Amino acid sequence: MTLVQLKHFVVLAEAGSFVQASKVLYLTQPALTRSIQGLEDELGGRLFDRLGRRIALTPFGQEALQRARRLVADAEALKQTGKGLHAGLIGTLRIGLSSGPGALLSVPLMLHMGEHHPRLQLQISRGNTSVLVDALREQQLDAAVLDVRSVRPAADLAIAQVFELAAGFLVRPDHPLVQLGRPATIRDVLAYPIASTPLSDEVARILIGRYGPQANPDDMVTLRSDETLTIVEVARQSQAIVLTAHAAAPGLVPLRMAPALDATARFGLVTLSQRQEAPALRILREWLGRWVVQNGAA
Repeated sequence: MTLVQLKHFVVLAEAGSFVQASKVLYLTQPALTRSIQGLEDELGGRLFDRLGRRIALTPFGQEALQRARRLVADAEALKQTGKGLHAGLIGTLRIGLSSGPGALLSVPLMLHMGEHHPRLQLQISRGNTSVLVDALREQQLDAAVLDVRSVRPAADLAIAQVFELAAGFLVRPDHPLVQLGRPATIRDVLAYPIASTPLSDEVARILIGRYGPQANPDDMVTLRSDETLTIVEVARQSQAIVLTAHAAAPGLVPLRMAPALDATARFGLVTLSQRQEAPALRILREWLGRWVVQNGAA
Protein backbone atom coordinates (compact mmCIF):
# COMPACT_ATOMS: atom_id res chain seq x y z
CA MET A 1 0.00 0.00 0.00
CA THR A 2 1.36 3.42 -0.97
CA LEU A 3 0.31 7.02 -0.44
CA VAL A 4 -0.20 7.23 -4.20
CA GLN A 5 -2.76 4.41 -4.04
CA LEU A 6 -4.49 6.08 -1.09
CA LYS A 7 -4.65 9.36 -3.01
CA HIS A 8 -6.13 7.51 -6.00
CA PHE A 9 -8.72 5.98 -3.66
CA VAL A 10 -9.69 9.35 -2.13
CA VAL A 11 -9.97 11.09 -5.51
CA LEU A 12 -12.03 8.25 -6.97
CA ALA A 13 -14.41 8.28 -4.00
CA GLU A 14 -14.92 12.04 -4.37
CA ALA A 15 -15.23 11.96 -8.17
CA GLY A 16 -17.70 9.09 -8.22
CA SER A 17 -16.46 7.55 -11.46
CA PHE A 18 -13.27 6.20 -12.98
CA VAL A 19 -13.68 8.56 -15.94
CA GLN A 20 -13.74 11.71 -13.83
CA ALA A 21 -11.07 10.52 -11.40
CA SER A 22 -8.72 9.63 -14.27
CA LYS A 23 -9.03 13.18 -15.60
CA VAL A 24 -8.28 14.68 -12.19
CA LEU A 25 -5.28 12.41 -11.65
CA TYR A 26 -4.01 12.57 -15.25
CA LEU A 27 -4.03 8.76 -15.37
CA THR A 28 -5.44 6.31 -17.85
CA GLN A 29 -8.47 4.40 -16.63
CA PRO A 30 -6.65 1.03 -16.80
CA ALA A 31 -3.81 2.42 -14.66
CA LEU A 32 -6.29 3.76 -12.09
CA THR A 33 -8.17 0.46 -12.09
CA ARG A 34 -4.94 -1.46 -11.41
CA SER A 35 -4.04 0.92 -8.58
CA ILE A 36 -7.43 0.47 -6.88
CA GLN A 37 -7.44 -3.30 -7.40
CA GLY A 38 -3.96 -3.52 -5.90
CA LEU A 39 -5.12 -1.54 -2.87
CA GLU A 40 -8.21 -3.73 -2.47
CA ASP A 41 -6.07 -6.87 -2.66
CA GLU A 42 -3.74 -5.58 0.03
CA LEU A 43 -6.56 -4.41 2.30
CA GLY A 44 -8.47 -7.66 1.81
CA GLY A 45 -11.82 -6.22 0.80
CA ARG A 46 -13.65 -4.38 -1.94
CA LEU A 47 -13.69 -0.60 -1.62
CA PHE A 48 -16.29 0.03 -4.32
CA ASP A 49 -19.32 -1.67 -5.79
CA ARG A 50 -19.30 -1.38 -9.58
CA LEU A 51 -22.77 -0.45 -10.82
CA GLY A 52 -22.30 -0.29 -14.57
CA ARG A 53 -20.40 2.93 -15.21
CA ARG A 54 -21.15 4.14 -11.71
CA ILE A 55 -19.43 3.20 -8.50
CA ALA A 56 -20.47 3.34 -4.85
CA LEU A 57 -18.43 2.89 -1.71
CA THR A 58 -18.94 -0.37 0.12
CA PRO A 59 -19.39 -0.21 3.92
CA PHE A 60 -15.72 -1.22 4.18
CA GLY A 61 -14.81 1.50 1.67
CA GLN A 62 -16.65 4.14 3.71
CA GLU A 63 -14.67 3.25 6.81
CA ALA A 64 -11.38 3.06 4.91
CA LEU A 65 -12.01 6.44 3.26
CA GLN A 66 -11.88 8.33 6.56
CA ARG A 67 -8.47 6.86 7.41
CA ALA A 68 -7.16 7.32 3.88
CA ARG A 69 -8.13 10.99 3.91
CA ARG A 70 -6.33 11.46 7.21
CA LEU A 71 -3.15 9.81 5.94
CA VAL A 72 -3.15 11.75 2.66
CA ALA A 73 -3.81 15.05 4.47
CA ASP A 74 -1.06 14.37 7.03
CA ALA A 75 1.38 13.54 4.24
CA GLU A 76 0.54 16.80 2.48
CA ALA A 77 1.01 18.73 5.74
CA LEU A 78 4.41 17.08 6.20
CA LYS A 79 5.32 18.01 2.64
CA GLN A 80 4.41 21.65 3.28
CA THR A 81 6.44 21.61 6.50
CA GLY A 82 9.45 20.45 4.51
CA LYS A 83 9.07 23.33 2.09
CA GLY A 84 9.31 25.76 4.99
CA LEU A 85 9.44 29.49 4.51
CA HIS A 86 10.45 31.25 1.32
CA ALA A 87 9.42 34.86 0.76
CA GLY A 88 6.53 34.29 3.13
CA LEU A 89 4.97 30.95 4.05
CA ILE A 90 3.90 28.89 1.07
CA GLY A 91 1.26 26.21 0.87
CA THR A 92 -2.48 26.18 1.49
CA LEU A 93 -4.59 27.11 4.50
CA ARG A 94 -8.22 25.94 4.48
CA ILE A 95 -10.38 27.70 7.04
CA GLY A 96 -14.07 27.30 7.85
CA LEU A 97 -16.04 30.25 9.22
CA SER A 98 -19.56 29.92 10.55
CA SER A 99 -22.03 32.75 10.16
CA GLY A 100 -20.91 35.21 12.84
CA PRO A 101 -17.16 34.69 12.39
CA GLY A 102 -17.65 34.84 8.63
CA ALA A 103 -19.23 38.28 8.85
CA LEU A 104 -16.53 39.50 11.22
CA LEU A 105 -13.34 37.86 9.98
CA SER A 106 -13.55 37.05 6.25
CA VAL A 107 -12.55 40.44 4.86
CA PRO A 108 -9.86 41.43 7.41
CA LEU A 109 -8.31 37.95 7.26
CA MET A 110 -8.10 37.99 3.47
CA LEU A 111 -6.66 41.51 3.51
CA HIS A 112 -4.00 40.44 6.01
CA MET A 113 -3.04 37.33 4.05
CA GLY A 114 -2.94 39.20 0.76
CA GLU A 115 -0.63 41.87 2.20
CA HIS A 116 1.66 39.83 4.42
CA HIS A 117 1.58 36.30 2.93
CA PRO A 118 0.87 36.72 -0.78
CA ARG A 119 2.20 33.26 -1.69
CA LEU A 120 -0.01 31.45 0.80
CA GLN A 121 -3.21 30.08 -0.70
CA LEU A 122 -6.07 30.91 1.66
CA GLN A 123 -9.35 29.07 1.14
CA ILE A 124 -12.33 30.18 3.23
CA SER A 125 -15.41 27.97 3.45
CA ARG A 126 -18.68 29.29 4.88
CA GLY A 127 -21.44 27.19 6.39
CA ASN A 128 -23.30 26.33 9.56
CA THR A 129 -21.45 24.79 12.49
CA SER A 130 -22.43 21.16 11.90
CA VAL A 131 -21.44 21.27 8.23
CA LEU A 132 -18.04 22.78 9.03
CA VAL A 133 -17.35 20.28 11.83
CA ASP A 134 -18.08 17.46 9.38
CA ALA A 135 -15.71 19.05 6.84
CA LEU A 136 -13.05 19.33 9.55
CA ARG A 137 -13.40 15.66 10.41
CA GLU A 138 -13.19 14.71 6.73
CA GLN A 139 -9.87 16.57 6.46
CA GLN A 140 -11.36 19.12 4.07
CA LEU A 141 -10.49 21.97 6.45
CA ASP A 142 -7.42 22.71 8.56
CA ALA A 143 -9.38 24.63 11.20
CA ALA A 144 -12.65 26.47 11.72
CA VAL A 145 -13.74 29.48 13.74
CA LEU A 146 -17.18 28.61 15.07
CA ASP A 147 -19.89 29.46 17.57
CA VAL A 148 -18.50 27.16 20.25
CA ARG A 149 -21.83 26.98 22.06
CA SER A 150 -23.11 25.04 19.05
CA VAL A 151 -20.18 22.58 18.96
CA ARG A 152 -21.02 19.31 20.69
CA PRO A 153 -18.18 18.19 23.00
CA ALA A 154 -16.13 15.42 21.38
CA ALA A 155 -12.75 13.85 22.08
CA ASP A 156 -11.53 14.43 18.53
CA LEU A 157 -12.13 18.21 18.61
CA ALA A 158 -9.83 20.78 20.21
CA ILE A 159 -11.21 24.25 20.96
CA ALA A 160 -8.81 27.14 21.61
CA GLN A 161 -8.64 30.93 21.58
CA VAL A 162 -12.23 31.32 22.72
CA PHE A 163 -13.43 34.93 22.74
CA GLU A 164 -16.70 36.69 23.44
CA LEU A 165 -18.38 39.69 21.84
CA ALA A 166 -21.35 41.67 23.13
CA ALA A 167 -24.58 40.53 21.50
CA GLY A 168 -28.25 41.36 21.68
CA PHE A 169 -31.19 42.86 19.84
CA LEU A 170 -30.13 45.45 17.25
CA VAL A 171 -32.18 47.85 15.13
CA ARG A 172 -31.88 50.84 12.84
CA PRO A 173 -31.16 54.13 14.68
CA ASP A 174 -34.56 55.46 13.57
CA HIS A 175 -36.48 52.37 14.69
CA PRO A 176 -39.73 53.15 16.62
CA LEU A 177 -38.50 51.20 19.65
CA VAL A 178 -35.46 53.48 19.91
CA GLN A 179 -37.82 56.45 20.18
CA LEU A 180 -39.82 55.00 23.09
CA GLY A 181 -37.91 56.94 25.73
CA ARG A 182 -37.73 53.81 27.86
CA PRO A 183 -36.24 50.31 27.59
CA ALA A 184 -38.25 47.98 25.38
CA THR A 185 -39.98 44.92 26.78
CA ILE A 186 -40.14 41.56 25.10
CA ARG A 187 -43.76 42.34 24.30
CA ASP A 188 -42.61 45.47 22.42
CA VAL A 189 -40.03 43.42 20.53
CA LEU A 190 -42.48 40.72 19.51
CA ALA A 191 -44.54 43.29 17.63
CA TYR A 192 -41.81 43.33 14.94
CA PRO A 193 -40.15 40.66 12.78
CA ILE A 194 -37.13 39.16 14.53
CA ALA A 195 -34.22 37.91 12.43
CA SER A 196 -31.50 35.54 13.58
CA THR A 197 -29.10 32.82 12.54
CA PRO A 198 -29.63 29.40 14.19
CA LEU A 199 -29.08 29.76 17.93
CA SER A 200 -27.58 27.25 20.34
CA ASP A 201 -29.58 25.63 23.12
CA GLU A 202 -27.55 27.64 25.64
CA VAL A 203 -28.59 30.95 24.05
CA ALA A 204 -32.20 29.75 23.96
CA ARG A 205 -32.05 29.04 27.68
CA ILE A 206 -30.64 32.52 28.35
CA LEU A 207 -33.43 34.19 26.37
CA ILE A 208 -36.16 32.15 28.06
CA GLY A 209 -34.59 32.80 31.46
CA ARG A 210 -34.66 36.57 30.85
CA TYR A 211 -38.00 36.97 29.13
CA GLY A 212 -40.04 33.81 29.65
CA PRO A 213 -41.30 31.12 27.26
CA GLN A 214 -42.40 33.69 24.69
CA ALA A 215 -38.70 34.36 23.98
CA ASN A 216 -38.09 30.78 22.84
CA PRO A 217 -36.23 31.28 19.53
CA ASP A 218 -38.28 28.51 17.89
CA ASP A 219 -41.33 30.76 18.22
CA MET A 220 -39.84 34.25 18.54
CA VAL A 221 -37.59 34.27 15.47
CA THR A 222 -39.58 34.78 12.28
CA LEU A 223 -36.73 35.45 9.82
CA ARG A 224 -34.01 32.80 9.80
CA SER A 225 -30.84 32.56 7.75
CA ASP A 226 -27.47 30.82 8.09
CA GLU A 227 -25.82 34.05 6.92
CA THR A 228 -25.34 36.90 9.41
CA LEU A 229 -24.75 39.50 6.68
CA THR A 230 -28.19 38.70 5.25
CA ILE A 231 -30.15 39.24 8.45
CA VAL A 232 -28.17 42.39 9.26
CA GLU A 233 -28.99 43.84 5.84
CA VAL A 234 -32.69 43.01 6.36
CA ALA A 235 -32.62 45.00 9.61
CA ARG A 236 -30.92 47.92 7.86
CA GLN A 237 -33.67 48.09 5.25
CA SER A 238 -36.71 47.45 7.46
CA GLN A 239 -38.06 47.62 10.98
CA ALA A 240 -36.99 44.04 11.64
CA ILE A 241 -35.00 43.40 14.83
CA VAL A 242 -31.83 41.32 14.48
CA LEU A 243 -30.32 39.18 17.21
CA THR A 244 -26.55 38.98 16.70
CA ALA A 245 -23.15 40.22 17.86
CA HIS A 246 -22.90 44.02 17.91
CA ALA A 247 -19.64 43.99 15.94
CA ALA A 248 -21.29 42.07 13.10
CA ALA A 249 -23.90 44.77 12.51
CA PRO A 250 -22.27 48.14 11.75
CA GLY A 251 -24.87 50.86 11.31
CA LEU A 252 -27.32 49.25 13.73
CA VAL A 253 -27.72 50.17 17.39
CA PRO A 254 -28.31 47.96 20.43
CA LEU A 255 -31.88 48.04 21.65
CA ARG A 256 -32.23 48.85 25.36
CA MET A 257 -34.20 46.06 26.98
CA ALA A 258 -35.99 45.59 30.30
CA PRO A 259 -34.60 43.47 31.77
CA ALA A 260 -31.23 43.88 30.08
CA LEU A 261 -30.15 40.88 28.02
CA ASP A 262 -26.40 41.17 28.79
CA ALA A 263 -25.61 38.40 26.31
CA THR A 264 -22.47 37.54 24.38
CA ALA A 265 -21.59 35.60 21.26
CA ARG A 266 -18.85 33.05 21.99
CA PHE A 267 -16.51 31.97 19.21
CA GLY A 268 -13.38 29.83 19.13
CA LEU A 269 -10.83 28.12 16.90
CA VAL A 270 -11.67 24.44 16.40
CA THR A 271 -9.19 21.85 15.12
CA LEU A 272 -8.85 18.06 15.13
CA SER A 273 -7.02 17.09 18.30
CA GLN A 274 -5.04 14.19 16.80
CA ARG A 275 -4.16 15.71 13.44
CA GLN A 276 -0.82 17.27 12.57
CA GLU A 277 -1.53 20.95 12.03
CA ALA A 278 -0.95 22.68 8.72
CA PRO A 279 2.18 24.85 9.03
CA ALA A 280 0.31 28.00 8.09
CA LEU A 281 -2.16 27.57 10.93
CA ARG A 282 0.22 29.38 13.28
CA ILE A 283 -0.32 32.51 11.14
CA LEU A 284 -4.07 32.30 11.70
CA ARG A 285 -3.58 31.79 15.44
CA GLU A 286 -1.34 34.84 15.73
CA TRP A 287 -3.59 37.01 13.58
CA LEU A 288 -6.74 35.95 15.44
CA GLY A 289 -5.12 36.78 18.76
CA ARG A 290 -4.30 40.29 17.54
CA TRP A 291 -7.79 40.74 16.07
CA VAL A 292 -9.41 39.81 19.38
CA VAL A 293 -7.31 42.37 21.29
CA GLN A 294 -7.85 45.12 18.71
CA ASN A 295 -11.60 44.62 18.71
CA GLY A 296 -12.00 44.54 22.45
CA ALA A 297 -13.25 40.97 22.64
CA ALA A 298 -13.16 39.33 26.04
